[in-house]
Amino acid sequence: MPIKVDIVTPEKMLYSGEVEMVTLPGANGQMGILRGHAPLLSTLDIGEIVLHRRDGNDYIAVSGGVVEVRPDKVTILADVAEPGEEIDEDRARAALERAEQILADNPPPQQVPEIMASLRRSSLRLKVARRHAGRRSASGLNYESGQ
Repeated sequence: MPIKVDIVTPEKMLYSGEVEMVTLPGANGQMGILRGHAPLLSTLDIGEIVLHRRDGNDYIAVSGGVVEVRPDKVTILADVAEPGEEIDEDRARAALERAEQILADNPPPQQVPEIMASLRRSSLRLKVARRHAGRRSASGLNYESGQ
């Protein structure tokens, strides 16, 4: 039985639709949510949201936010979220290489946490873009309508 999922960023409603399951990066680790899940409120880490649908999975890179889980609905308020289809793989790879180079140049210690976060985000974006490219023709998902 499907569960309703809404993913909202400060800019727009990114996704609204029904899925079989949603997997997301909770603050305390990866969470899988099915219809009938106990109510839950959690913060989100940098990671990947996976929308598990009968006709395949869709991948979204997320960098922080909160999730509210109810037995019949999951609401994700993301600080930043990007569907795999909107990520430019070349730009993601270039950002990852820049972050790696900055880290290799021995930056001041106070800058390392920010650089490491940038490295995580860039790596995640590249991973999600590649996952999407691997299933590009398998889904005609429209993120704004969930169809």
